[in-house]
Amino acid sequence: MPILTPHLIVYYRDGCHLCEQVVASLFQLQKELGYEIEQIDIDTNPVLRERYNVDVPVVIYQGEVVFYHFFDEVELRKSLAT
Repeated sequence: MPILTPHLIVYYRDGCHLCEQVVASLFQLQKELGYEIEQIDIDTNPVLRERYNVDVPVVIYQGEVVFYHFFDEVELRKSLAT
């Protein structure tokens, strides 16, 4: 059975400095922790914009919020370990 690569979703918006910082931090740990990153701009989808408008960036793993606003390496590692 193939090993599935963990898949993180990052909801963000262009021009968001917190979003840029979180994405940069995720890319720094990507090789070590072995996950894929999917970035979705909430402003391209009215439903996502309404849901996450004031919460971006939001990082999701397996349908659960790992963290939002600020990068949290401890929570990321904990989520990926489960």
